[in-house]
Amino acid sequence: MLSLKPPFPPHSLSPTNNPFFSFKPLLKPYFSPPQKPHFSSIKSLLQYNRKPQLAGTTPRVVVITSGKGGVGKTTTTANIGISLARHGFSVVAIDADVGLRNLDLLLGLENRVNYTALEVLNGDCRLDQALVRDKRWSHFELLCISKPRSKLPLGFGGKALIWLVDALKHRNEGCPDFIIIDCPAGIDAGFITAITPANEAILVTTPDITALRDADRVTGLLECDGIKDIKMIVNRVRTDMIQGEDMMSVLDVQEMLGLALLGVIPDDTEVIRSTNRGYPLVLNKPPTLAGLAFEQAAWRLVEQDSMTAVMVEEQPKKRGFFSFFGG
Repeated sequence: MLSLKPPFPPHSLSPTNNPFFSFKPLLKPYFSPPQKPHFSSIKSLLQYNRKPQLAGTTPRVVVITSGKGGVGKTTTTANIGISLARHGFSVVAIDADVGLRNLDLLLGLENRVNYTALEVLNGDCRLDQALVRDKRWSHFELLCISKPRSKLPLGFGGKALIWLVDALKHRNEGCPDFIIIDCPAGIDAGFITAITPANEAILVTTPDITALRDADRVTGLLECDGIKDIKMIVNRVRTDMIQGEDMMSVLDVQEMLGLALLGVIPDDTEVIRSTNRGYPLVLNKPPTLAGLAFEQAAWRLVEQDSMTAVMVEEQPKKRGFFSFFGG
């Protein structure tokens, strides 16, 4: 009788290292020592083993707004700005919140802001002196409108911000690829000033009725100002609450606002830690779920793409013992 004794130990016959289940020759020994996982920094090659292709004409002036305060506008500005810089694009982030700026804190640049845009307009300094370059990513620069606890002068408005954007376009260092404007909360004069030079908008909202009402109002104001390219980021999404019908789903939010979806950011406790450290989420090693979501949103922003929301199945209701008897 012919014996079919395999040439490998019995415990090595698994689909991963058995040649009968694999089409590639074995190039490693059967008993290789286990290797420790190596968490390297996320490069720009996140999808399809390629770099995102920049769509549209430069510079692309994008305003990040919401209407309601506390939904994550500044966090979105910091993480998307750093993500774009990591992809190799030159970015200038403008903190347009007069008197209540926070973008420098989230980026860890609060001790390096010596001049602001108001001093540039007054002739007290040059534009390159007011721009703060990030030491981690040289493609990223920060420009603050004013110092903390300062008031907006009467002569400062949308035309002044348009002048700043034009000055960034024609500076000696070259035109940036992206100019991202962190819009203040509300729909008063600060909001009107921030959206004036923009040709694209990112609307940040959370899946609650108060934020959605303000987001719907802001969408109408953006369209009246001539901004047609409006995309939406839904922040602080919790799938467990959606499955329990305690939170609106992303599909419900998209149906209410009628906007293209740029990204969905899950609720993450690392946001508070990164804010207190002045270290954006996208730089964490290993990356968090929220950081990866911001990276993907930046990728779609570069290519002017959008995503499709999927329906989260509801949790089945618990059935007791008497349910078998129709109870």
